[in-house]
Amino acid sequence: MKTSLMLSSALAAVIGCAAMSANASPSAEEMKKMEKCYGVAKAGQNDCAANGHACAGQGTKDMDKAEWKAVKKGTCEKMQGSLMAPKA
Repeated sequence: MKTSLMLSSALAAVIGCAAMSANASPSAEEMKKMEKCYGVAKAGQNDCAANGHACAGQGTKDMDKAEWKAVKKGTCEKMQGSLMAPKA
């Protein structure tokens, strides 16, 4: 019983992460009109893996300089973000 529950939970976590990535990330066509903007994503609203996590939507703190969010071209700096990734 415990094994079945653990396997079901693990499977749900994997499916959930994949679904979040598919829904949160813009398509390649949409990205042509957008730019990566570092430091503007609120917790859970980042668009890609960073800071040791592997999925979009897993950022844990607001405005983390290492997390990015896709925004309409020309708006990043107006939002006080950066077009450059922070140096490691």
